[in-house]
Order: sequence, then C-alpha cells, then structure tokens
Amino acid sequence: MTTHETSSHPLVSSADVDGTTVYSPQGEELGHIDHLMIDKKSGNVAYAVMHFGGFLGMGEESHSIPWGKLSYDIKLNGFTTDITKEQLEGAPRSDSADDRYRDRRWEEATFSYYGVPPYWI
Repeated sequence: MTTHETSSHPLVSSADVDGTTVYSPQGEELGHIDHLMIDKKSGNVAYAVMHFGGFLGMGEESHSIPWGKLSYDIKLNGFTTDITKEQLEGAPRSDSADDRYRDRRWEEATFSYYGVPPYWI
C-alpha cells in the first residue's frame, strides 16, 4: 500500500487494497488480498478474495473473507482478522471462482461459517 492509505483519510482505493497482507490474531501472515467483491446495488464491499499458501504464487488457494472480518492496522500496514489459518482451511469451497459470485447458497454458507451477517441484509 502507498503512503496515502496510512493517513487519517477514511477512504482507500480498491487498487491500493489489492496485494495488502492479512494477519491472524497472533500477527501471523495469513495471505494477501487479491481483489474485492462489491455489491452493485448498495455499493458496499461484500468480501475480499484472499490468496494464501503456495510458493512464489504457485499453489495458492483463494478464499472469500467477509469484509466485516477485516480491520486495517496502520502499524502493520495491513489488515487483521480473527480468522485462523485452520478456519481458512476449513472454509466453504466452490468449484470455481466464477460460481461463487453467482451462488447465494455458497455466500450464505460462507457468511454463516465466519459468523457475520450477510452483506445483503
């Protein structure tokens, strides 16, 4: 992230969020944000697609994290979450990334799994 994201300004460009590191409650690096999914009707961020695991970009897995589970930490210059690595590994999966964006049942299962209200309510 560039320096303007660490300012006190409340807005950040989605382009600056891509690639930002996500940390566990213990400060362990879990992965990085690949991109955001934004609800077309409300304009709210629904969730962040996070990549983790792998080596040099190969073998990475992606998981969708409800936006409400992420908090920006200026000191870390990244996002923190109370989600553990084990929870990520047990999260609901979908056959393909394209299916996730069209499947309300998958979204319901994901938001329920992480214990946060769905973005559409």
